[in-house]
Amino acid sequence: MNSSARKRIARIQDLGLAPAEFRILRRLNTPERIQDFVDAIPQNRERGGQTSLSVREVLKQNRAHCIEGAMLAACALWVHGEPPLLLDLKAERDFDHVVALFRRGRYWGAISKTGPPLLRWRDPVYRSLRELAITYLHEYANRRHQKTLRSYAGPLDLRRFDPSVWVSNTKNCWDVGYALEDLKHHALVTPAQGKRLRLRDAIERRAGALTSHPRPK
Repeated sequence: MNSSARKRIARIQDLGLAPAEFRILRRLNTPERIQDFVDAIPQNRERGGQTSLSVREVLKQNRAHCIEGAMLAACALWVHGEPPLLLDLKAERDFDHVVALFRRGRYWGAISKTGPPLLRWRDPVYRSLRELAITYLHEYANRRHQKTLRSYAGPLDLRRFDPSVWVSNTKNCWDVGYALEDLKHHALVTPAQGKRLRLRDAIERRAGALTSHPRPK
């Protein structure tokens, strides 16, 4: 276990970040501010190949997809005394999704990096992780308009990894993704229920096509 695993608050020397990088995280002192910050980061389209950018590289390159935004969000929470936790959402015939978790009292909320608005922020009103995860079911759909979310896993506490793996790394940090994949996933729907899920209708498809960072022409 690395020396950071027992730390309740992450300091600059724990994370290995430069002062300017750490100051950005220090300013993000509420989940709402963290969500606003990751929303403003342009979507990482991975045009040069697949990536798993560290917190440092997200700040440097100013781009992120879901797990990259979730790691940044988790790191900002840790800087302010909250555990850096991730939740994995696994889909069928679609991409998986990762969000950062936080709690207010006994209730869970989530910070999420996506282009479309429907899979983003969740207010801290959910009594269990299953209750939170299933809120993503209706809007989680592929290009065939099939609802594809099937299971969830977590929380994964990022303090199990040395910050040099996922915070200050200047290369891709695949280990976090592999660890999420290895977690025990819990079904959200049965196979029979999955077959009966209704396709998104026309207005839902239009809503799902909205994005804060349109694809470059």
